[in-house]
Amino acid sequence: MPKGKKPAPMPGSKKAKGGVEKPTNPLFEKKPKSFGIGQSLPPKKDVHRFVKWPVYVRLQRQRRILSKRLKIPPPIEQFNQACDSSTAKEVLRLLMKYRPEDKAAKKERLLKEAEAAVDGKEVAKSKPVEVKYGLNHITYLIEQNKAQLVVIAHDVTPIELVLWLPALCRKMGVPYCIVKSKSRLGAVVHKKTATALALTAVKNEDKATLSKLVDSLNAKFADNEKLSRKWGGGIMGSKSQHKTAAREKLLAKEAAQRAAAV
Repeated sequence: MPKGKKPAPMPGSKKAKGGVEKPTNPLFEKKPKSFGIGQSLPPKKDVHRFVKWPVYVRLQRQRRILSKRLKIPPPIEQFNQACDSSTAKEVLRLLMKYRPEDKAAKKERLLKEAEAAVDGKEVAKSKPVEVKYGLNHITYLIEQNKAQLVVIAHDVTPIELVLWLPALCRKMGVPYCIVKSKSRLGAVVHKKTATALALTAVKNEDKATLSKLVDSLNAKFADNEKLSRKWGGGIMGSKSQHKTAAREKLLAKEAAQRAAAV
């Protein structure tokens, strides 16, 4: 080694860091953590991938992936083409005006009728204008051409329960629409869920709103021939799409080389 030159300090030494050792406070003793058995708890890690999810969650995810991969026939695929959020809000706002009475309201009405009967007064009874629910009841209303608007949930399981309902509405000339979430429909009629709801009549002040809704919904559902012919699914995963794209690129390159050789 030539004179006047010092050897390089060892990596990790205090001299290599190029600073004088800082004075330590004796009140704060440095205690490095030990993550052995029975020692300090290890730092938290993201173990999201290793979670064993409940069976119903796994089934939901598998069903969602299968519905993308497999080819879905038009009668089932139409339930994926639900109303947009603004139209759905308008429909639900109209339905909420005609909610059937709940248990408390019914009890109060019956008490008033009983008190009036005791006093010897006549009680004027009129048929209430309210939303109809129940699949069998709605089917009867459609067949009798009494329903003015039918609202169907998109996530009914099994789907066979309502699979034929759009076709029946189309045949009988009854306006219908498909709305996301059966729980939203259930909330209208004081239930957890509802497969379908129907309006048979509305008040005079809501007739214009209903006619506008029917026109817009018919354009999207009843009068839309593409909806009853469009197939769904057939969307492969990202890995499969990359492989297909690479294969097509290679085939195109080979075709270009053959064309250049000729």
